[in-house]
Amino acid sequence: MPTDLSPVDDALADALDDERTRQRETLSLVASENYASEAVLAAQGSVLTNKYAEGSPGERYYGGCEHADAVERLAQERARELFGADHANVQPHSGTQANLAAYQALLDSGDTVLSLELRHGGHLSHGQPYTMVDEHFDVVHYGVDPETGRLDYDAVAARATETEPDLIVSGYSAYPRAVDWERMQTIAEDVGAYHVADIAHLTGLVAAGVHPSPVGVADLVTGSTHKTIRAGRGGMILCGEERADAVDTAVMPGCQGGPLMHNVAGKAAGFAEALTPAFDVYARQTVENAAALADRLQTRGFDLVSGGTDVHFALVDLRETHPELTGAAAEAALESVGLVANKQTVPGDHRSATVASGLRIGTPAITTRGFDAAATERLADALVDVLDAPDDEAVRDDARETVAELCRQFPVYDGGAVASA
Repeated sequence: MPTDLSPVDDALADALDDERTRQRETLSLVASENYASEAVLAAQGSVLTNKYAEGSPGERYYGGCEHADAVERLAQERARELFGADHANVQPHSGTQANLAAYQALLDSGDTVLSLELRHGGHLSHGQPYTMVDEHFDVVHYGVDPETGRLDYDAVAARATETEPDLIVSGYSAYPRAVDWERMQTIAEDVGAYHVADIAHLTGLVAAGVHPSPVGVADLVTGSTHKTIRAGRGGMILCGEERADAVDTAVMPGCQGGPLMHNVAGKAAGFAEALTPAFDVYARQTVENAAALADRLQTRGFDLVSGGTDVHFALVDLRETHPELTGAAAEAALESVGLVANKQTVPGDHRSATVASGLRIGTPAITTRGFDAAATERLADALVDVLDAPDDEAVRDDARETVAELCRQFPVYDGGAVASA
């Protein structure tokens, strides 16, 4: 389906059509990326782009919001059903915006936040240097066990006792293991802290029941709505009724003005798809594909942080097996053959985040295309071949052909997998 911008803007139309082609002809292994369905794309490109709707459904600061109200209520109701939450705010523009609002709802400026260190798998919005969170709060960190690559909950508890935080953040950007939400909640309660669980990466897995849920455990749950759950791009906050007013006020006017109603419509469409049995199958396959990927990488001699995965990605540590290869160089080598992944720091990494010593390799997008474990293993072999010999053009040519065959076998858009997801 060509982008309908010509003759208004040929240059923009060409760029968007080129991007659609790029997505069809390459394989996304970025753990935070996915392919939205045509229904979600249509909702996000709808006439709701034109509508201001500051406030909540039924309590807007603008007239003409009756249909915007209906759309937002659908998104709220579907989010509550998916996650078993009493209250859902679907207005945050992103997962980061949801986190900012969560902190606004619970904390005062200068309070102490305890979160996972960035190089150990934390996220910028959890209070890393140079962020608003770091500017407004006293941020301290915990880490994973350097030997196992896993959270040591006793060590987290000791760090909480030492630092006496007002808030503990769990849920991560690059931690490939299941999180014990109940233990994190207990640690928070023992030191009199709030607990925010960030499921930005895990929304789809939690919704489908293939990863434990922090809803009803943590004080607030935040997340993105476009990663493993494939809904409209943005964020959300889930909570009990006792915190609903504080959350809503923190979102607007606390952190933002009017919601992006076209994105809220995309969330409603994606949540509807996530409520179907087919989505549960998809989520299970995403995790199975990640396990197959991890097993194949290890069989081929690569080190994985924590020795494997429980989630939708594997985290490769190149330092011992490929010491001459940085994460940035590995990312570039893979992209040259049509495999799009992202460099990633690993626990104990001495390289900067822009160079890094690892790769985060995810399966949400390829699973949306229809990959099973066998196809994932074939992809993993091509990936390993390239990383073992990144300067060998014959190896690259073979990998390009493998990628092209997999793209033809598992198409996306224009009749491909997500046309009617």
